[in-house]
Amino acid sequence: MLNHTLLSQLTTFFPTLRENFLNFLISWWWQKQKRQNVVVFFTSAFLVSIPVFFQAPLVRIFPSLSLILTLLWIQLSFSLKRQPHTYFWGDILWGFSWSWLCGSIYWGWLRYNPAIHIPIEAIGLPFALWCIWKGWGLIGNYFYLGSLIGTAITDLYFYLVGLIPYWQEIMVSDPTLVKPILQGAIAQVQTVGGISWAVLLTNVLLGISLSALVKKESHYIAFAGAVLATIFTDALFLIVAYIGVS
Repeated sequence: MLNHTLLSQLTTFFPTLRENFLNFLISWWWQKQKRQNVVVFFTSAFLVSIPVFFQAPLVRIFPSLSLILTLLWIQLSFSLKRQPHTYFWGDILWGFSWSWLCGSIYWGWLRYNPAIHIPIEAIGLPFALWCIWKGWGLIGNYFYLGSLIGTAITDLYFYLVGLIPYWQEIMVSDPTLVKPILQGAIAQVQTVGGISWAVLLTNVLLGISLSALVKKESHYIAFAGAVLATIFTDALFLIVAYIGVS
């Protein structure tokens, strides 16, 4: 009798729980701000991590084309920002345009000098900070700021672990001869210092990202997505390097 009653209660409970949970998800998704924040976060992460794998070979072969493509991103940004329902897409694309421009300049012509990497990547920083101060284009400018911070911390890792000489060698070597250089760089990453600094700086990136996520405004979400995606991007490059030496 007891088992029958318990079974009856469970049979009633689980469908009700499932229905309530689905109603909660639907209600949550259709709250515009929350839905937009999810889209902003994943768009930021995508724009930091994926396009770089297309830009990296492009700037080596056709640096001028990569630079000219910045105009396309800017034009597309302005077009999207004209419509209220696509405004935030245009806004985040505006921040991406800064990242693409700086990346095109540095990796196209100046990649042989690691010391000026961050200064070149930060060309748009004064303008972005001014716009943030004025409250203009917050999503795009915070995205650019997050992307820049992630890049700076990655560069810091290179300096701390002693990877800069390998960077310079790869930039001046024939692509077919970089395997021994990559092997040396990976060996450096696998040292106690390399692993320790990787863990520490990864936690720094996570801390910065999570502190922005709790603020819930869309521009902070864009910032968090850009910072967090740095970890994913660095991991992808490490995997590619491992594949290159295997």
